[in-house]
Amino acid sequence: MGILRFLTSGESHGRGLITVVEGLPAGLSVPIERLEKELERRRRGYGRGARMKIEKDHLTIWGGIWNGKTTGAPCGLTIENSEWEEWRSSMDPQSCDPKAVKEKSVYCPRPGHADLPGGLKYGHENMRPVLERASARATAAWTVAGTLARLLIESLGIEVRSAVTSVGGVTVKVPSEEEEWHVASNSPLGCVFQTDEERLKERIREAMSEGDSLGGAFVVSVKGLPPGVGSYVEWDRRLDGRIAQAMMAIPGIKGVEVGEGGRLADLPGSQVHDGIFMDEKGRIKRETNRAGGIEGGMTNGEEVLVRAFMKPIPTLTRPLPSIRLDLMEASFAHRERSDVCAVPAARIVAEAMLSWVIAEAIMEQFGGDILEEVQERFSSYVSRVGRRDDEKA
Repeated sequence: MGILRFLTSGESHGRGLITVVEGLPAGLSVPIERLEKELERRRRGYGRGARMKIEKDHLTIWGGIWNGKTTGAPCGLTIENSEWEEWRSSMDPQSCDPKAVKEKSVYCPRPGHADLPGGLKYGHENMRPVLERASARATAAWTVAGTLARLLIESLGIEVRSAVTSVGGVTVKVPSEEEEWHVASNSPLGCVFQTDEERLKERIREAMSEGDSLGGAFVVSVKGLPPGVGSYVEWDRRLDGRIAQAMMAIPGIKGVEVGEGGRLADLPGSQVHDGIFMDEKGRIKRETNRAGGIEGGMTNGEEVLVRAFMKPIPTLTRPLPSIRLDLMEASFAHRERSDVCAVPAARIVAEAMLSWVIAEAIMEQFGGDILEEVQERFSSYVSRVGRRDDEKA
């Protein structure tokens, strides 16, 4: 069918996380070291909670990969939760210790989290099951799925990278050159310059000392896509719509822009749209990329640029007013071990999710049961329509 999909299961403090990916073509190389590297990148970043020093994200492949390559069958992988034994008595799927359950109970919902609506929806007066599944810990499983998709699109010459653009109102340089993208992608805080990294660390330390949390923004770039990935023919096939949904699914993300996004709303059309020209060799080119590489729901051959905006973490060491649901009386929000700032980590998850959306669109468009089929079909299409951003390099 050429359709990709993934499902995950598991809780933040359960035995572990499960990822099942279906639809990858056979023959794709999957070095487990690459999966582990992306999980390690997700754990990094100044302002992360104490848990990130404990978790090692030990990864086990259960099926769908043989001798280092996909077989065409669903890929099954698990990530261990390092603290499972400490939580077993309160999180066991079959039989829990009532005393342990009581100690880990969550009755005071946190403003900004899934606690209250999730508890009401699923009938959990004790909101521990909501907290466990809604936790951003689940994004470790998403990162695994997205990295498998990323390996697929990288085999087609497509590159994904990211950078942090602000934290807590402190803005930093956005990469504009290839070397800057490389530096930012490998920086724990996603910065081009060390001085910017220190400025962000100082802002995070301020919030930490105040018992507060910080949000921010980041940008994800995709290079190497030809024109025409995605489609305008139906609303649900428009690539920018699919990208926005995937970005908004990441916990804490409250806004997404493609290209210049909201800034374009205040400008006349003559200052917004990217003129179309021909170079000296008769090839189509753009001198600007305010559209962010997508027009009419399809890639246009330019670099795809997606910006996402993350709210501060809802768990505060100085909690906000709430209510205690079991007693229906005023209280303060539940406190749980958490990050002060997760913006640098969120960009890694965003790389994975954007990779997934791109791979999904490519498999729908070109299909193929084995990698060579996908590569041949993609290469044939690129030969016909061109790959604009590569031609400019």
